[in-house]
Amino acid sequence: MKFGMRTPSLKKRVSARTSIKRQIVHRAGFKMPRGYGWIRNPKKYAYNKIYNKTTFDIFKLIKKLLK
Repeated sequence: MKFGMRTPSLKKRVSARTSIKRQIVHRAGFKMPRGYGWIRNPKKYAYNKIYNKTTFDIFKLIKKLLK
């Protein structure tokens, strides 16, 4: 598990928004409401919950500093 700052990756940011899988799921209407990730994949939900609490995003940090 990682602690501290996340390494930014422009390639991963773009691919996450434009992937074929994302387009199919969104257009087919298989979206679940926010907060229901634990129903769809509990193992991934638990990992992401811990990861997001132990790391921080440099872009969000800069955004907070500039406000």
